[in-house]
Amino acid sequence: MAVGKRVGNDMILSIESSCDDSSISITEIKTKKLIYHKKISQELEHSKYGGVVPELASRLHAVALPAILEECTQWFGELKAVAVTNAPGLAVTLIEGVVMAKALSITLNIPLLPINHLKGHIYSLFIEKEVQFPLTVLLVSGGHTQVIEVVSHEMMNTVATTMDDSYGESFDKVSKMMGLGYPGGPLIEKLALGGDSSRFTFTVPLWQSPLIAFSYSGLKNQVRLAVEANEAEDYPDIAASFQKTATDHLIQKLKKYFKTSKPERFAIVGGASANLYLRSEIEKLLAPHKAPLFLAPLEFCSDNAAMIGRAAIEEFVRDNFTNYNEIVVNPRCKL
Repeated sequence: MAVGKRVGNDMILSIESSCDDSSISITEIKTKKLIYHKKISQELEHSKYGGVVPELASRLHAVALPAILEECTQWFGELKAVAVTNAPGLAVTLIEGVVMAKALSITLNIPLLPINHLKGHIYSLFIEKEVQFPLTVLLVSGGHTQVIEVVSHEMMNTVATTMDDSYGESFDKVSKMMGLGYPGGPLIEKLALGGDSSRFTFTVPLWQSPLIAFSYSGLKNQVRLAVEANEAEDYPDIAASFQKTATDHLIQKLKKYFKTSKPERFAIVGGASANLYLRSEIEKLLAPHKAPLFLAPLEFCSDNAAMIGRAAIEEFVRDNFTNYNEIVVNPRCKL
């Protein structure tokens, strides 16, 4: 498909539906300015189940995305591309966004830009900004825990990942054990503020292993036993001890990694990057290296279309377009 003349007000419409947040943004290509952004969360609907129900999430996207799109029609004449998250994520929710993107591509005669959700999180650091690469990134979310060496837009290498549960997922599961609700990250963090992090001694995962990798299934089981053996008044101490151990695990593996790959710039991205305890511990870790810490604004830590739009600009200027009948959904895709 032909791309129109690139002038100052050329824009990209971006769609994010990889999990339980319906989001659309409009980003100006030349200035990188975020013209419009809206997100509708499904947290309330899923909280009663203690986690995301994929089929319910898909149905809610089918209602929310068209409602948001109605607010964007004023910019349709200035759109030069439509970007959409196509991987990774929940297959049934990714499809909702991709179907909408295809329809817009055909109707408006503009090309498609498929965006990797993980790459989007990296670009959440640079919404309305120029990129600063190279960069070592810790991505922590409900579905991912990994360390990524970002050399350039085209070269992003995952050097460590989780062997089972993710950092964010473990918070959600511990919250469910305690009957606190979903999403668990903010709830556990808040509960931990009133707890004693030294009361329960949980074993740091893989602490004797030479592997630079992550694992949270064993820690999750330790916490389950503690919850079952104690009363509700002990939950703040359990939450604080869990949060400390979960974060200590990240710090220990990063220390091991930094022995051979010292960070010049370091970033934390993903929904769990909003955890203030994690942020403070990473700052302590980086102090001896004098490496600056990059963080996305809190409103852009969790899934959102603004980060997809920022990543889409980089794809647009490289002409990395995909025909509407060639775009595919890849739930388990990596960087």
